[in-house]
Amino acid sequence: MTPYITNDIAVRADCSAVDRKPASAQANSSAHGSCHAVDTEFLIVGAGPAGAALACFLGSHGLQGIMISSAPGTANTPRAHITNMAALECLRDIGLYDELVTLGSRGTDHMQHTRWCHSMAGEEYARIYSWGNDPRRKGDYELSSPCDPFDLPQTVLEPVLVRHAALKGFKCRFDSALVAFTNDPETGLIAVTIEDKLSHQEYQIRTRYLFGADGARSEVVKQLNLPLTVQPSQGAAINILVKADLSHLVKNRTGNLHWVMQPDREHPDFGWMGIVRMVKPWNEWMFILFPDPNRNGPHDKPTESDLQRRVREFIGDDTLAEILNVSTWYINETVAENYSEGNIFCLGDAVHRHPPLNGLGSNTCIQDAFNLAWKIAYVHKGLASPSLLSTYSVERQPVGESIITRANQAFRDHSLVWSALGMLPADVAERRITLDELKSATPQGVERRRALHAAIKHTSHEFHGLGIEMNQRYRSQGVYTADESEPYALFGRAAEDSVLFHEPSTYPGCRLPHAWLNKSIPGEPVSTIDIAGHGSFVLLSGIGGGLWKKAAGNVSALLKVPIMVQYIGFGQDWEDVYFEWETLRGIEESGAVLVRPDRFIAWRAPEVLRSAEECEWKLLTVMKSILGFAA
Repeated sequence: MTPYITNDIAVRADCSAVDRKPASAQANSSAHGSCHAVDTEFLIVGAGPAGAALACFLGSHGLQGIMISSAPGTANTPRAHITNMAALECLRDIGLYDELVTLGSRGTDHMQHTRWCHSMAGEEYARIYSWGNDPRRKGDYELSSPCDPFDLPQTVLEPVLVRHAALKGFKCRFDSALVAFTNDPETGLIAVTIEDKLSHQEYQIRTRYLFGADGARSEVVKQLNLPLTVQPSQGAAINILVKADLSHLVKNRTGNLHWVMQPDREHPDFGWMGIVRMVKPWNEWMFILFPDPNRNGPHDKPTESDLQRRVREFIGDDTLAEILNVSTWYINETVAENYSEGNIFCLGDAVHRHPPLNGLGSNTCIQDAFNLAWKIAYVHKGLASPSLLSTYSVERQPVGESIITRANQAFRDHSLVWSALGMLPADVAERRITLDELKSATPQGVERRRALHAAIKHTSHEFHGLGIEMNQRYRSQGVYTADESEPYALFGRAAEDSVLFHEPSTYPGCRLPHAWLNKSIPGEPVSTIDIAGHGSFVLLSGIGGGLWKKAAGNVSALLKVPIMVQYIGFGQDWEDVYFEWETLRGIEESGAVLVRPDRFIAWRAPEVLRSAEECEWKLLTVMKSILGFAA
């Protein structure tokens, strides 16, 4: 798919621009006019999952702006791929879920297992159910969300987001690099210098809001000088995009991730071991090579024939393989300590950088954007105080810190598997002894097999990390907890293991729990997720909570903020078909759960108050607090 690019930006020729070309070149280009300025309310730098998703979400609020990218187009390699339920719920809010489902690969046909093997065609050491396909975990996933996780390469996701952003009013420009930006205290505008990488001319965009979604080498973060917490890198890895028809191998090896380890063989420094990752079933793959940790210092750069040889060794038979692309990336553990300054906001890989384990990368980028978009829209429209914008960093930075820690820990956890399979010794003879020991009827063999089984089981924290995906809880001005009698605490299985397990809750700051609803005369089932969001606050109540409707109407009219009211229960707007909402709501039937536009719980009341006036006063107090207005 090709990037969707618009070409109708209104240009103002009333400011000076800088042209870095030699004088002769400037003279030749002067007739074309190198002095241009563009005015916009919103400028997004970066058109990857974070930037393009932000443009989509801002567009859903009726806001228009400009999105630029220094790249020539959308992603040319399928970097991110696992798309989880938390991110899909955000995209579901703007109507993209059904389209993306048709483009992705999911379920037992493609994502059933993660495997460890000698080669794709060779012997298998172990496998584990993955991504909700463990029979013991399927229910956990189905109860957590109306969405199903699936494998969607970034090369497929990005064009959909960019197209949708363009249709919603965002002008999209590629080959356009941010050079510098300055704040004008008199106008409150940010003057951004942009280089057109095709003409090598510079021009200015003046914007009220600047968003840095420009990836791990973010120029916005660099120039803003946001403080970063940086842990030592765990080395480099090589991505090799390969066209190879492996359909004859996957029938009994169903899965989208295959760790390949050959402890009984010598290996090149650049490709000690690796992962063979499905991109398109079953003829496009990403071979991810990790360097030998026993070799210190820089490694020799492999030639294409070196890489081709390693790909063939990983496949393990005579299947033809064509290398389409090669790139290098670093196993980072970096998070910004703060995500914003004034009207400049950073999101995505610009502020959290980590390896792809647990599949948290693009998913977290999309959720950053969803959290930020409604706040920008409300402040820009005068529905909230500018102080609401400070909650973006307060809420999302702890999430970024947790996911970079989890992804890097997942990578470190694999060392237990490597050790059990004998991959760690430098000497191949020693590695062969270890591999043989796994098959031996000796006490050492028993211990090594137990170690392997335990190590594989522990990787479930990566491949079934439902908790790290769904247990996010916000603590900020944007959440009202004054009416809670107890502090928040994880419960149930999540209290025992918050990475593996998700326990839904309506405690303020938690995501709205999913439960299937319907009408008394049944039609298509509808999730609680679907009756919330869409740019509005939503108040959920039930039988006996009739006073909330009038209160919400009056508060909505007073603050000019949309507040929808939905009643759930027997004979109400929505039937609690399986009585799931009753077990999840955490309040009495007459109580209220107030849900923010991003579907996180803002506040709840255990039961209806004594009068309509009390209900109105309380709801007004809560809304003013959340929106940053003085009580």
